[in-house]
Amino acid sequence: MDCSRLRSLVTRFCSGEENWVDNRTVYVGHREPPPGTEAYIPQRYPDNRIVSSKYTFWNFVPKNLFEQFRRIANFYFLIIFLVQLIIDTPTSPVTSGLPLFFVITVTAIKQGYEDWLRHKADNAMNQYPVHVIQHGKLVRKQSRKLRVGDIVMVKEDETFPCDLIMLSSSREDGTCFVTTASLDGESSHKTYFAIQDTKAFHNEQEIDALHATIECEQPQPDLYKFVGRINIYRAGDEPTARPLGSENLLLRGATLKNTERIFGVAIYTGMETKMALNYQSKSQKRSAVEKSMNAFLIVYLCILLSKALINTVLKYVWQSKPFQDEPWYNHKTDSERQRNMFLKAFTDFLAFMVLFNYIIPVSMYVTVEMQKFLGSYFLSWDEEMFDEDTGEGPLVNTSDLNEELGQVEYIFTDKTGTLTENNMEFIECCIEGHVYVPHVICNGQILPNCTGIDMIDSSPGAGGKEREELFFRALCLCHTVQVKDDDQVDGPKKGNHLSGRPCIYISSSPDEVALVEGIQRLGFTYLRTKDNFMEILNRENDIERFELMEVLSFDSVRRRMSVIVKSTKGDIFLFCKGADSSIFPRVKEGKVEQIQARVERNAVEGLRTLCVAYKKFTEAEYEEACKQLQTAKLALHDREKKLAEAYEQIEKDLSLLGATAVEDRLQEKAADTIESLQKAGIKVWVLTGDKMETAAATCYACKLFRRNTQLLELTTKKIEEQSLHDVLFELSKTVLRHSDSLTRDSYSGFSTDMQDYGLIIDGAALSLIMKPRQDGNPGNYKELFLEICRNCSAVLCCRMAPLQKAQIVKLIKASKEHPITLAIGDGANDVSMILEAHVGIGVIGKEGRQAARNSDYAIPKFKHLKKMLLVHGHFYYVRIAELVQYFFYKNVCFIFPQFLYQFFCGFSQQPLYDTAYLTLYNISFTSLPILLYSLIEQHVSMDMLKRDPMLYRDIAKNALLRWRSFIYWTFLGLFDAIVFFFGVYFLFENSTVMNNGQMLGNWTFGTLVFTVLVFTVTLKLAIDTHYWTWINHFVIWGSLLFYIVFSLLWGGIIWPFLNYQRMYYVFLKMLSSGPAWLGIILLIILSLLPDILKKVVFRQLWPTTTEKIQDTSRHSGDHVSELTPLAALRSPSYESNEYNSPPTRRSKSSSHSKKVMLTHWRDQDYLKLPSLFSCSNKRFSCSSSSYNSGSGLETTV
Repeated sequence: MDCSRLRSLVTRFCSGEENWVDNRTVYVGHREPPPGTEAYIPQRYPDNRIVSSKYTFWNFVPKNLFEQFRRIANFYFLIIFLVQLIIDTPTSPVTSGLPLFFVITVTAIKQGYEDWLRHKADNAMNQYPVHVIQHGKLVRKQSRKLRVGDIVMVKEDETFPCDLIMLSSSREDGTCFVTTASLDGESSHKTYFAIQDTKAFHNEQEIDALHATIECEQPQPDLYKFVGRINIYRAGDEPTARPLGSENLLLRGATLKNTERIFGVAIYTGMETKMALNYQSKSQKRSAVEKSMNAFLIVYLCILLSKALINTVLKYVWQSKPFQDEPWYNHKTDSERQRNMFLKAFTDFLAFMVLFNYIIPVSMYVTVEMQKFLGSYFLSWDEEMFDEDTGEGPLVNTSDLNEELGQVEYIFTDKTGTLTENNMEFIECCIEGHVYVPHVICNGQILPNCTGIDMIDSSPGAGGKEREELFFRALCLCHTVQVKDDDQVDGPKKGNHLSGRPCIYISSSPDEVALVEGIQRLGFTYLRTKDNFMEILNRENDIERFELMEVLSFDSVRRRMSVIVKSTKGDIFLFCKGADSSIFPRVKEGKVEQIQARVERNAVEGLRTLCVAYKKFTEAEYEEACKQLQTAKLALHDREKKLAEAYEQIEKDLSLLGATAVEDRLQEKAADTIESLQKAGIKVWVLTGDKMETAAATCYACKLFRRNTQLLELTTKKIEEQSLHDVLFELSKTVLRHSDSLTRDSYSGFSTDMQDYGLIIDGAALSLIMKPRQDGNPGNYKELFLEICRNCSAVLCCRMAPLQKAQIVKLIKASKEHPITLAIGDGANDVSMILEAHVGIGVIGKEGRQAARNSDYAIPKFKHLKKMLLVHGHFYYVRIAELVQYFFYKNVCFIFPQFLYQFFCGFSQQPLYDTAYLTLYNISFTSLPILLYSLIEQHVSMDMLKRDPMLYRDIAKNALLRWRSFIYWTFLGLFDAIVFFFGVYFLFENSTVMNNGQMLGNWTFGTLVFTVLVFTVTLKLAIDTHYWTWINHFVIWGSLLFYIVFSLLWGGIIWPFLNYQRMYYVFLKMLSSGPAWLGIILLIILSLLPDILKKVVFRQLWPTTTEKIQDTSRHSGDHVSELTPLAALRSPSYESNEYNSPPTRRSKSSSHSKKVMLTHWRDQDYLKLPSLFSCSNKRFSCSSSSYNSGSGLETTV
């Protein structure tokens, strides 16, 4: 084979050349082409099997073991275990092998169970029954057995089993409706078309008789791009070639809706389908806590090596003295004397490594895994985060990042569907300067029979009336809305019953449904499209029919769509609607200034605006336009480019008719959530594809921008006036001037005595910033842009493509501070930034579930983000930080006495503790209390964390796992270990420890040290516990009781399976000694005293915000637990603290009235509570009209 050719193919594939696409030929129904037309080349394609699992039955054990031993800690303990097997070590291999086996087994079971679930899902998908046409009959077979070329029948509400080219439909016009929520997140209906020559085939025999071949590109992951051609052979005639595009391709995973059935031919199957090619493997995300754990592990590994090295050197120094290397009672053999000195030293070094290896806590990893897995259920079970409207609760797709929820510094949020409801409502339309609304509200009542009210003094004349009706006809005709005369319709829809005609609208765009429904309330009703004729009902209840000639589909580049229709009088119109930026440049007449002013006003108010224009064709002009469109549609190469050029030629010289305004409401409590997050020190960025004015208005409404916020623009318009270099340096001077003169709050701008900045940037400007600089300097403007962003309290990025959203997140992640980022969105266009951020959260919204499936966590509404971060995230981080530090602390306490013991046993590698104690210390005696602590500890009540977001700042930037804290815990462990060892050592200097005059041996010495150790580390955890339940008491005191019972049994029975009985009667003899009891009690108190004194002194002199809150809540006794039953929260003791409850409920729990201040600002009512309530301002959920006459009045509640 030509290697250069292969290298060229690989290079072109890896470089992502989009224009280079190889072709494949598909034989419809596996029928060979007629002789003499083209050569029959049988091709092999994969079957329709989908594989998402990681392991098989045969490779699970080797593959899983390989992956587990890639972890440093596991590999280290494997080496220690092998060393214990090979050489003569002071401890049994069981002491290392058993904990390692436990960790590996638990992890393997967890990963095996998760992969079994993936296998189960794959089998359900692969064994799904499908209908295939064979020899003119319908045959059922499993989905995995489908092959390329099979003709498949799909019924309504079924998903497509593979990628199909649509041949025919049960609908007369050869169309079908599809939802692609599982692919691109859009739950709206899309229309697909059958091939013109085959759409009349409606039964199995006609379809089976089809003789055709399909030439198309090889599989590509782009969901919206497809180029192909079908050649249809008829007896005696030349083959007919028809172009195929994305409108003919039905994708695997999409669902057929509102269509009885369709027939299609399979062209891509199995892992070659576009859905499978879009499986984006999630990169392994690692939390900041895990990185800290690894760093601490390396420190302890260095300590271990230094201990082993010091002991090895000191051993040979000690043995260099006469008679110490070979005492009279232990003569060496000849083979021992002849051993190589270096080999002997290396063996001793390994033996010391084995003796001290317990300083590395292998059980910490499995405890952390269990804590994350079990702790994630608290989030799933949270009933306050359950949404009754959707019936959805929070989902945890990965538990590895729980603690990262408590470390978030930047939040990147989508706007539509995340901050807003994605529920469009028609507000008004402006026709040549005259504003129309669907109804007028007077004193809270909707005026009857008001189909349209002119809100401006002047009324349209006779010519204006004609343009008004033309505008309404344009909105009734220029859309892709379909009408379904059935109440049971999926997707965006509106039911209207005006004029006695019930209509249910379905569309791929909720904006279009809102527009058609709004115009219906103004007197013009879209009825249906039948036989390519669109029917509308005018104000006189007359039906008007227009022939649909052409549809110029909407795309994100043109940002407009058009239809060409022909009236019954023979007039040919082009109606066009789109964004103002794409319509105004193409307008040659109309009242542009008045309409543009209204559009800008609506955009500032946060409304979504569209402009409407038209053009009247002559027959000759239409013929020319039709010719251009047909030429572009038949092109196999650069079809999209040629269509765009044809659209550009046709959609020009338009006459402006008017504009529309649609409202997308803010989600419930979105403003309150953003305000709380900013108070918590989190910067919030909004990334959206909307226009700047609309997005900025939404940011004001949700309190991202405030009244004192000075907006800085970094937009294309600004860059056109000045160079990018000048704009960036001007903005930099502006923000840095104030940051130098004022001590800014680095997190959020809530102070009123200083300037607050908000930055607005668009997609085009971001692209310029990411490009290399033009002035010859290396690099680009990223650092300067980041410096500006750091000094802004909020940033709005508008006109963003999905990839640009991910670029923004990546840019912030890679900045010098390396902040923890969180991305939240609800649509498929948000998946890229969700995968890029440290933590990705999907909103289970109206744009499908792709964002929720690709995220780490999913929540029903944006408002739930507040509790997820400020409460659950806070608890997760505090708990796991204590767990990690405590594990290192208790292992230092455990192994440092062993190091000190070597100085008193001639560095002979004699273990201080018995093998059973070495093995069970981390597995049984001290594991359960810390595990339970890390699951249910609440150092501050949940209610307090929600009320005071500032507490989140106490744990920011990995505050509890910094080196200072790590060193404190390490030195505390060293101090306690010294107290244990030397306290017992000095106790043993008194030879009359036993009342019968007997002396205690070395195993009693070790057991006494171990007893003090177990009690001290367990009581240390009890001192750190703030939230006590019966479970804590049971586990903490139960662990100590278990140690005592085990020791009594272990030393009270002669175990036949042991080859030694050195622990027999040791524990009982120790407990029979009065000085031993006194020593245990005194040493425990002495060990715990420094930590207690440090806590008391620091709490009195330098208390943290959290400690102040703890003292306050301890006095008030207000503590709401994750485990508190909901019924308890409704009891009178809690009812008095619910400040969000209605005034009537509060008045019941209090016999006297309280003075409050009601304030009305920006359409919201605020309740100013006096200081005796000890809480911040709260907003009523009542309508703004309730208090508009009493704003600012002092009222008795």
